[in-house]
Amino acid sequence: MADTSALIQPDQGQDAILIHLVNKDGFENWAKKLSAGQREALKAQKFDGSGYQTAIVPDGDSWFAVGGVANPDELSSWCMAKLAEVLPEGTYRRANGEPGPAMHGWQAAQYTFERYKKPDNPTGPRVLLTKQAGRIDAAIAEADALRLVRDLVNTPAEDMGPAALEEEAEKLAKKYSAELRVVRGDALEQDYPMVHAVGRAATRKHAPRLIHLTWGKESDPVLAIVGKGVCFDSGGLDVKSAAGMKLMKKDMGGSAHALALAGLIMGGKLPVRLHMIVPAVENAIAGNAFRPGDVLSSRKGITVEIGNTDAEGRLILGDALTRASEEKPDLIIDFATLTGAARVALGPDYPALMARRDETAQALIEAGRKVDDEPWRLPLPDAYREWLVSDIADTNNAHGNAFAGASVAGLFLDKFVGEGLDWAHFDTFAWRPTAKPGRPKGGDAYGLRASWHMLKARYAGT
Repeated sequence: MADTSALIQPDQGQDAILIHLVNKDGFENWAKKLSAGQREALKAQKFDGSGYQTAIVPDGDSWFAVGGVANPDELSSWCMAKLAEVLPEGTYRRANGEPGPAMHGWQAAQYTFERYKKPDNPTGPRVLLTKQAGRIDAAIAEADALRLVRDLVNTPAEDMGPAALEEEAEKLAKKYSAELRVVRGDALEQDYPMVHAVGRAATRKHAPRLIHLTWGKESDPVLAIVGKGVCFDSGGLDVKSAAGMKLMKKDMGGSAHALALAGLIMGGKLPVRLHMIVPAVENAIAGNAFRPGDVLSSRKGITVEIGNTDAEGRLILGDALTRASEEKPDLIIDFATLTGAARVALGPDYPALMARRDETAQALIEAGRKVDDEPWRLPLPDAYREWLVSDIADTNNAHGNAFAGASVAGLFLDKFVGEGLDWAHFDTFAWRPTAKPGRPKGGDAYGLRASWHMLKARYAGT
């Protein structure tokens, strides 16, 4: 991704190419002001103001750009994203208005993942000017958080194992003077037995760990952010098919969201005592892998019968949520690429949200709607708790039918969250299967901006 600090800049009257935003209903009246030649140029490009259409119009010795949007008076995050993708390198300003929320999509559209392959004909930065200077830093911070999620999820498991996630946490800790504690390998067995059991079959290079970052004043409300860090999921001994395993580098997407959100919280100096917890493992296959039918102990003391080794994310989250609960937090938010059932129900674009309190769920939904990152709430039905009953342990980790998979996974996690605590759970895809303007195919963040804006409102009143 281009340097996000360079993509949005204060408008101080410098030379820039104008961008006109129009919609289909207003296009005809707007075009009447143009010359016959300019109208012909638009006609040749089949531009009629439909959403995400773009065109370049000659204007004497120069030119201006036109973009189709739904409503020029109420821009979304993605209204100018297509323009940022297709326009040539240069500096731009919106004619007759400010970009506002579209600053996010302008930056997001210029993301490229170049760790292993450089573009043949790279385009230089497209810089957008704004007189809303007070919004620039916030827009850049959110674009940086998005870039981090995309980079981490796009990186293959060999280079983004548990140790690499620890390195990312170290970078955050150094940048914001936070404290980082990490428990690794066999040292996990006593205090985080489910994290150890899931990750113990991996090679030494990808040994499991529990990453715990703390920041902020101890007198401030405790906020816990937890992220599932399964850096690759083979399915364990209940091995996945080749097709099911193909995208499993993204199974650490929850941890990517947690790291990115922690960066926003610390960078935004939110008045909270932050605990970010990431259990990081590879669910590998070896002679010491945990087995179907095994009974695991947990940090909370709950015994868990393993109905399926491919339901491993909820196991490591169980220990992490227990640890988070011990801080008696005001709020816990966890992110996890947890179930295929959530994707069947909601598709890739809507992260499934489960929450104990209606007001917390509604605050997240409303915040997400305002920034074009809306989650969709699924229930945590008491009637389905019986599906996790085990004959030989306190609970099973997987139920024996195909119903309500996302909600049942949420009910499993609920067992490990402290009684009465405010808790929200995102079952997110962390991947975009097909490109949209500003949102290329590959790793992506869902629920990140919804959470950040809700937290700012809750703890800073902004």
